[in-house]
This record gives sequence, C-alpha cells and structure tokens, in this order.
Amino acid sequence: MTAPKIFGIAGWKNSGKTGLAVRLVTEFTRRGYKISTIKHAHHDFDIDKVGADSYRHRQAGAHEVTIVSGTRYAIMHELRGAPEPEFEEILARLAPCDLVLIEGYKREPIPKIEARRLEAANREPLAPSDPHICAIAADHAVMDTALPVFDLDDTGAIADFIADIVALGQARL
Repeated sequence: MTAPKIFGIAGWKNSGKTGLAVRLVTEFTRRGYKISTIKHAHHDFDIDKVGADSYRHRQAGAHEVTIVSGTRYAIMHELRGAPEPEFEEILARLAPCDLVLIEGYKREPIPKIEARRLEAANREPLAPSDPHICAIAADHAVMDTALPVFDLDDTGAIADFIADIVALGQARL
C-alpha cells in the first residue's frame, strides 16, 4: 500500500488553523477528493457524553470502545497512562483516501502551511525555523519571507497550491 498524501496546517492558538482546515475540506470535497483529517489537541478532550452507554463502558475500564450506527462509527481508545501515540501510528489507522489534512502537529516533518492572524501575531512565526513550511496564509501583510503568502481566506488558491505540492492529480468531477 502506498503512503497517503499528507499536508499540514500549523500555527499558534487562534491563528485560524481550524477555519482554514474546514474550508479546505469543503473545497477538496467539492472537487471530488476523498479527504481525511487528523487534529492534534494539546489538552484533555472527550467526544463522549457523560452517562451515555459508551461513556459508561470507558469509565468501567474498556481499552477501546467502538460505537456503530447506520451512518457512522467511532473508535475511542483510552491511553490509560500510556504515552501519546506517534504521528505515524495515527496516520496508519486511517482508511485510504486522496489526502490527509493535518491540523496541529506543528513539529512533524511534513509539508505544511503556516496560518497567521494579526491578533495572534505576538507569537514568533514558525516558518523561519521550520524547513517543512512551504507557504504562509495570513490575514495581514507578511513581508519578511521568501515563501508564497496567501490571504487566509483565499481557500481556492490555497487548495490549488496544496494540490500541486502533494500532486493530487485529477479530481473525480
């Protein structure tokens, strides 16, 4: 099996990563591509509801809980003190697709675009110290770079750039 095509969106908190990721998924899906995503969270999170049967299974000590319905399924894996899985391990668990968009994982050696917002500009830019950042998407002028710079809201142009970088090929439209 060939390795999946992956592209990341990196940036500091409140830099516009999630909004850009959602718009890109919408755009690539509209173009006929099958897209998967991975989002890295730096905090505890829970996708389950307190009191639900699956929540009760996890609380009872289940290592993995799978919820299945006629429209979707989800597998929750409790680490129970084990270390966070490596990026490659998570990537390997995904079903085949045309492109995996990664939100977060800013230190992984994958091609990525850096999202920047003026209100979050008090953080040091990532691009100067990360050779894997191949473009910047910002809501303000960025002058101190030789990288391509896109308007953060120019989803079409950003999608075209990503498609070229990862060599997506023809959409299925």
